[in-house]
Amino acid sequence: MKLKTLLLAITLFLSFNTNAQNTGVEKSIWGIQTGFLGIWINNELKLSESIALRSEIGLDLDVFDTDFGDSKNYFSAPVITIEPRWYYNFNKRVKKGKRTDGNSTNFIALKTSYHPDWFVISQYENFSIISDLSIVPTWGIRRNIGKHFGYETGIGLGYRYTFYSNYTNYSKNVGELWFNLHLRIGYNYFSKKK
Repeated sequence: MKLKTLLLAITLFLSFNTNAQNTGVEKSIWGIQTGFLGIWINNELKLSESIALRSEIGLDLDVFDTDFGDSKNYFSAPVITIEPRWYYNFNKRVKKGKRTDGNSTNFIALKTSYHPDWFVISQYENFSIISDLSIVPTWGIRRNIGKHFGYETGIGLGYRYTFYSNYTNYSKNVGELWFNLHLRIGYNYFSKKK
């Protein structure tokens, strides 16, 4: 009798311990991230137990060379991104005793970004960019450092369409392969409510 009671207590404890950890997408996560090429504010909204919709606005930084100078040139321009993400290994991480809070898992995303020609921060006056839209399937990982800090990295190959014809000096728009590689660190605030 004592053995049955002990086995029942162990089973209940293990069940409670496994269910105590977050095994699905957080209801909402707000965050600010920075990386080598910019700064962004984002929100992830839960759509299902494994899918979140990430919306983001920020500034992308670009460094380039010109034919008329030896120095590196830069500009920073706004970017708007909508990105459905499928977080696919919650249960595997839970079974290994690893954290999943704050959507700390691997993901596959469809990163859709638009660079509008609203304003540009640059060392040149009257500098502007040509608007573009990119759609890049991306694989990535997201991990937490402490309670609110975390990092993520992702890689993908997709398509970018540049709206050259909106400008008087160009006759047609151009589509091309587009590579996404990002490494970011940031601060996150997420709701514990499912």
